[in-house]
Amino acid sequence: MKRRTFLKSSLAMGFSLPISQAFPVEKIRKESLVQSPSPSKPHIIFIMADQHRGDALGCMGNKSVLSPHIDQLASEGTLFISGYSSTPSSTPARAGLLTGFSPWHHGMLGYGEVAETYRYEMPRMLRELGYYTMGIGKMHWSPQSNLHGFHATLLDESGRIESKDFISDYRKWFQTQAPSADPDKTGIGWNDHGSGVYQLDERLHPTAWTGKTACEVIRNYDSDKPLFLKVSFARPHSPYDPPKRYLDKYEGVEIPKPDKGDWCGKYAQLKTPEEVSSDAPFANLGDEYACKSRKHYYANITFIDDQVGEIIRVLKEKGMYDNALICFTADHGDMLGDHYHWRKTYPYEGSSHIPYVVKWPKSLGKIIPCGTKIEQPVELCDFLPTFIDIAGGTIPSDMDGHSLLPLVQTKDPAWRKYIDLEHATCYSDDNYWCALTDGKIKYIWNFHNGSEQMFDLCKDRGETHNCIDDAEYISIREKLNRAMVEHLKERGADFVLNGQLVVREKSLLYSPNYPQSRSKNGI
Repeated sequence: MKRRTFLKSSLAMGFSLPISQAFPVEKIRKESLVQSPSPSKPHIIFIMADQHRGDALGCMGNKSVLSPHIDQLASEGTLFISGYSSTPSSTPARAGLLTGFSPWHHGMLGYGEVAETYRYEMPRMLRELGYYTMGIGKMHWSPQSNLHGFHATLLDESGRIESKDFISDYRKWFQTQAPSADPDKTGIGWNDHGSGVYQLDERLHPTAWTGKTACEVIRNYDSDKPLFLKVSFARPHSPYDPPKRYLDKYEGVEIPKPDKGDWCGKYAQLKTPEEVSSDAPFANLGDEYACKSRKHYYANITFIDDQVGEIIRVLKEKGMYDNALICFTADHGDMLGDHYHWRKTYPYEGSSHIPYVVKWPKSLGKIIPCGTKIEQPVELCDFLPTFIDIAGGTIPSDMDGHSLLPLVQTKDPAWRKYIDLEHATCYSDDNYWCALTDGKIKYIWNFHNGSEQMFDLCKDRGETHNCIDDAEYISIREKLNRAMVEHLKERGADFVLNGQLVVREKSLLYSPNYPQSRSKNGI
């Protein structure tokens, strides 16, 4: 049974998953995408933020967050309540988005390097379907200038230099606007948990550059081809550095305090910021400190939301809005102090749950009602098959992702039962895990020590109580444990032996399916 079929099933046991074939670069073949006649393929405007947690939008019920433009998209389209990042850190999440594959099948099980070439690649496949393809903002590929089928990219890699002599387009532009000035003058590091107001002119902020550049591309677009435009903001990822006028919007706004589980006492000791590193992944720094960081984080979201509003305005001015599929999502979330955790890579909601909004072309208005909320679990790898579907192409049968169209048209009862999540060891030996969730129940298997966690998300969205040993959940625990066995079985005896989950001393960063001759050593 393929992963896709397994996840669509209920908890029927006794099935096994096949070993997937690796796709080394030398064997990559060009897939033929059969195009159906389409007089007017929709433009695809794919907007994503970096490290934007799922509950940090007004339309997701967070009354503290000001996000009117994204909320409006949700009201005109579909809001997917249970959107997840299967491997919640930047590079593996973006590999899943790029390929339509699950972590084991695209080969990245944690924070590593996106491969140079994959069997399936979103920009290349849409290019083959007749789209002009353009990427703006953060891609986080390796090498950083890799196109993966884009006709062109304009990059903001947030100061990151991972390729020899690489300078992002944003940094080059910055030097034309403010020669010799320091783009990092605010003084907050890329993974810091502290916060502060942006110290330069607002127009120089990377969020402003990304939004303005996207608007310029749309405004100047003059082609008979449909446009695929990926707009990737580098915020609200730290540094939490909004311009002052956006922070001022949150004056007097009550900011929700971090959730604290009855299971997270290991890091509960209160510390001052001076006692821990500025980028500490675990630390109890107090509610006041956490809420200050959250306020700046929310302000960065509002800044992004304004840019989304500008993109929408220009699309309408160009007459492109009605015939556009517009998506808003993120690569992963941000714990923001929940359970004394910061950043991402964790199975918990703050890290793995993401925004997931789709505004459909007007031509589908009679089929897909506006303002619908979908509870079935969806993930990043579902975007590529959706785009292929709406562009009139043929979705490869071995792609793990599913087109969202059948789901929103019929609320497909055959939709997958669970999202599978995982991450290789990061920040701590014990942070090596795999999980299953349907957005209502979450089961977590910790590879390193064999411990289990389970959370009833309907009753306890903040995951404050680990109900794994509660009598009323014993049968659910057993079913999900068996489901995890079936999910991991294709990986062999290093993961499942004699029908039991295996405790692993060594983490695995790349699966055998990773299509590069790079090191696959554990970390």
